[in-house]
Amino acid sequence: MAESTKTALITGGSKGIGYGIAEALIRDGIRVAVTSRSQQNADEAATALNKVREGYALAIESDVRSLASQEQAVQIVLDKWGRLDYFIANAGVGHFAPIQELSAEHWQETIDINLTGVFFSAKASIAALTESKGYFINIASLAGTNFFANGTAYNASKFGLVGFSQAMMLDVRNAGIKVTTIMPGSVATEFNNHEPSEKDAWKIQPEDIGQIVSDLIKMPARTLPSKIEVRPTTPK
Repeated sequence: MAESTKTALITGGSKGIGYGIAEALIRDGIRVAVTSRSQQNADEAATALNKVREGYALAIESDVRSLASQEQAVQIVLDKWGRLDYFIANAGVGHFAPIQELSAEHWQETIDINLTGVFFSAKASIAALTESKGYFINIASLAGTNFFANGTAYNASKFGLVGFSQAMMLDVRNAGIKVTTIMPGSVATEFNNHEPSEKDAWKIQPEDIGQIVSDLIKMPARTLPSKIEVRPTTPK
């Protein structure tokens, strides 16, 4: 792949879906900054990604719950590479319990990371994306349209994220920014303390979401797939 001057920032990019997207974009010749609340986790991911293409990955410690932290992450990318073309809002958390047992702390953390964190990500990046005529991609979930028991916090955050993302798309498209919401079903990741194994072979794999993002950014400028639902072909 020919070298590109384009860059991406991926929240929660040190593992799982975020890492799968980062690897796909680097293979496309795009420089990628991955963020994590843990600098060590971000560093380890960037080290592995730089083996795919040397010098194309940057590690940033950042917390989506802080607007200042998101603004700083964007500024680091701009200082390093001079532009921001793609922002992938991937960071997420899940706490699952009946409403009677769900703690206020778990509710707040879920909303703060999954919903408010994307708002902060958008606020921090819109100016740079306007300059580059860039792309903002939200990793939501089928839980943003399908409710289930024990999912009050997670459903609320993802239903809200889908609505936020679609409204944001209408707000910024005339500024030349594309917005897409990707809504995966079961993905083989470490989400919710899961350890991926061969038993997860039936699930969507992180690299599959990476392929979707890679394909999205190659779409003609005139065309916007604004919301994408993706499922395992043969679920258990």
